[in-house]
Amino acid sequence: MKIIIMAGGKGTRISAMNSELPKPMLPIAGKPVLEWQLDCLKRQGFDDIVIVIGHLGKTICDHFGDSVEYFEESEPLGTAGALYFFKDKIKDDFLLINGDVIFDVDIDRFYSAHKENNADANIFTHPNDHPYDSGIVVAGQNGEVIDWLTKEDKRGYYKNRVNAGLHMFSPRIFTRFNELKKVDLDRDILKPMMGSGTLFAYDSPEYVKDIGTPERFAEVGKDIIAGKVAARNLLNKQKAIFIDRDGTINEYVGFLRNVNSFTLIDGVSEIIRRINNSGFLAIVVTNQPVIARGEVSWSQLNEIHNKMETLLGNEGAYVDDVFICPHHPDKGFEGEVLKYKVDCSCRKPKPGMLLAAAEKYNIDISQSYMVGDSDADKFAGENAGCAGFFESLNELVPHISI
Repeated sequence: MKIIIMAGGKGTRISAMNSELPKPMLPIAGKPVLEWQLDCLKRQGFDDIVIVIGHLGKTICDHFGDSVEYFEESEPLGTAGALYFFKDKIKDDFLLINGDVIFDVDIDRFYSAHKENNADANIFTHPNDHPYDSGIVVAGQNGEVIDWLTKEDKRGYYKNRVNAGLHMFSPRIFTRFNELKKVDLDRDILKPMMGSGTLFAYDSPEYVKDIGTPERFAEVGKDIIAGKVAARNLLNKQKAIFIDRDGTINEYVGFLRNVNSFTLIDGVSEIIRRINNSGFLAIVVTNQPVIARGEVSWSQLNEIHNKMETLLGNEGAYVDDVFICPHHPDKGFEGEVLKYKVDCSCRKPKPGMLLAAAEKYNIDISQSYMVGDSDADKFAGENAGCAGFFESLNELVPHISI
């Protein structure tokens, strides 16, 4: 598979650190950003790489020599204009990468999702710790992108998922490059594809972070040295903190049926932020029989969870995923939804949600923990094979290194 890395930008926000180097060549934890990218790609067998250069591009060529190909922009063409020159050269799916991100992701897994969707474009999305000043990608249940909120847009509650700067494209994408001009990838190419069935989001908790500001640059350097970047690649076994929702993340109010009744427990954001900065994934596993009982619709439940993610994001915290059991075996409720009135394998204390998360994210449950306020949570963790159980997030803190 061909890999194209866009490394021609000036990086004005971070140029004060070293104006003599292009942003992708800034040294971080002993190596230039681009070298970290190439190491990740080549380690997984991807060596058909083209680096698009522009501003101070000779520095890149001098460093990497003939180990990669280069394409030099004679004039700035934005974040995607240079793709015009590849129209007749690339006949298969390819990966486009922003040159200012540090990442370590399972490329084959990303590619498999792209092929399954038969999409023209798949963008890599993930939660981050500053969604309030990031563009938010809104995807439907099947992953199709249906909206894209800029940081200037008026927002309600939203799911914390942002574009990470990795894009898997079909060669069909070239039909959108009909003339040579400066092109903004997000605004001019991807956003007009929304709702057409051709643009999808691939969501992953793997490490991807841009180094666009001095603060993020320093944070990424620390993460590399600590081993956090490589460890999050889903080729490696993961650890998780499985977290119940009602009474553990939000104040318990019985069956929560209205978004206005959702309130975070004091201190929860700080603890989840600490989990995010540890080697653990933060995964919510929640029984929601209100769906089966017909008391809450899926759209209403999604709004509640969007509120949870928005409130956490405002405090620099996030959850990596939410697993929901909508079932309830007892019948006889007015308005109940019969297809959910079943004895399932996912309703806690059964371990189905934890096992599904383990399969999706390559989690070693024996190195993971369950947190919840009920016996159902405790037994779900035990039935799944978790290393331990805690009755609250506060109780979790002193027992493991987060």
